[in-house]
Order: sequence, then structure tokens, then C-alpha cells
Amino acid sequence: MVVGKKRIKNLIFFVVCIGIAIACLFPFYWAVVSSLRGSADLFSTEIFPSRITFDNYLYVLSDITFGCSFWNSFAIATLTSLLTLAVCFFAAYPLARHKFRGRKRILMIALSVTTLPHVAVLSGMFEMIRVFDIYNEKSALILAYMIITVPFTMWVMTNFMNNIPKDIEEAAIMDGASRYVILTKIFFPILKPATVTTGLLAFIAAWNEFLFALTFTLTNQARTVPVSLALFSGASQHELPYGLIMAASVVVTLPLILLVVFFQRKIISGLTAGSIKG
Repeated sequence: MVVGKKRIKNLIFFVVCIGIAIACLFPFYWAVVSSLRGSADLFSTEIFPSRITFDNYLYVLSDITFGCSFWNSFAIATLTSLLTLAVCFFAAYPLARHKFRGRKRILMIALSVTTLPHVAVLSGMFEMIRVFDIYNEKSALILAYMIITVPFTMWVMTNFMNNIPKDIEEAAIMDGASRYVILTKIFFPILKPATVTTGLLAFIAAWNEFLFALTFTLTNQARTVPVSLALFSGASQHELPYGLIMAASVVVTLPLILLVVFFQRKIISGLTAGSIKG
């Protein structure tokens, strides 16, 4: 009787998990299906398309403007994540290892900044970019994106460093290691999973950001992929090219999927690091 109840509970749990997985994956599946349909079959409700065409992908991949936006997004997101990790790695050390006045206040301010909507800092960022004379430049977007990524990454990296036993650091100091050596030769290898996890989150945030990219860029040569997708136009003024947008969305999503699959073990290790002490 007990075994029967356990099997029923496991079956219900399995069905619920399958339902959640289908609900999460179905929008992406429908985007792939819609991208493989021609304009005549675009609004068809068939789960499996009867006619498949790759015209949308050929158009997207041959579009020079989309290609330029894609590489802009890749370069900006990569530089943003690398600079964010560099800044936060060295900023997290004193916050995690030294008890000074205002330390908790700095961490709380960093955490509160992550809750602010992007539009709240839009005007201030625009004035800063105008003063620096970097409007319509990649550096403007990198600076704006670091406003988003640095507070969260610094908070997470500080918590990870707090979980490193102090005995390791004290032993290195006794052996004559400098602070720089401790950070680069001891802390960094230990924090590799956390670094990969937070770096990937920063990359995704910069890759998907739309508001700053729309505000701080003006030409096709400087725009990123989200803005380029929003500006896709059809053959006429009132036509919205759903097939092309879906194909471009699939192309844009693939790099993120590949990154997550490639760094899967590091991400899992980073997410579970510090959950067990001792």
C-alpha cells in the first residue's frame, strides 16, 4: 500500500515536471516552427509544419545589417562580462575579507541598485555619455551595461569569497605571498565556477538588453541585435515579417544555448558552491 502511494506520488511529480518543461520549451519550439514556414503558412495552427522552407534563415544570414548587429552584440556582451568580472573580482576581496565601516552599506546599495528599473537611470546615463562624447559608440553601451552587471556580480562574488576558509589565505601570507598572488593564484582557481556563472549572467544581461541600446545608438553600424530585431520591416508599411523575426530570434538564441551547454558543469558547480561548509 505504501509502495503504491509512493509510485502515484512519483508519477504525479513526473507529470508535473513534464508539463512545466513543455510550457517552458513550447514558445521556443513555436518560434522554430514559425521560422521554417513560408509567408502563406505563417498563421497556420499545425503543430508540425507540412511544408518547410529555409528562406527566412537565408534572408537573415545574408542581411548585412543583421550581421553587423550580431557582431556588435557579441563584442559588447563579451567586453562587458570581462570588464565586470575584472572589476568585481578585485572589489569583492576587500568587501569579503576586511571589516571596515560602511562595508554592509556598500553591499546593500549594490543590491538595491539591481532592483532599479533601467528607465530610472536612463536620463543620467544619457548625460554622462553626452559629456564623454561616446554617443553611438560601443563604449557607451559597455558603460551603460556595467551599471547593470557590476552591482549584482559584486554582491555574488563577495558572498562566494566569504565561503573560502581564511586558513588558506593565512597560510599563503605566512609563505610570503602578496595580496595579488593570493587573488590570482589561490582565489581565482577556487572561484572559477562562480566566475563562469556570474560572467555568463553578465553576458546574457548585456546580450538581451534593449532600452539602453535603443537610446544610445543611432546608426545600423552601432545597433545591437535586440534593436535590429525590433526594426525589422516587411515588404509594405503595414506588414510585420513574423517569419524573419522568428528566424532571427532563433539565430540570436543559439549562442546563449551553446554557452550554457558548454559551461554546464561550471555553472552547476558555481550555483552549488558554498551550500556545504566544512
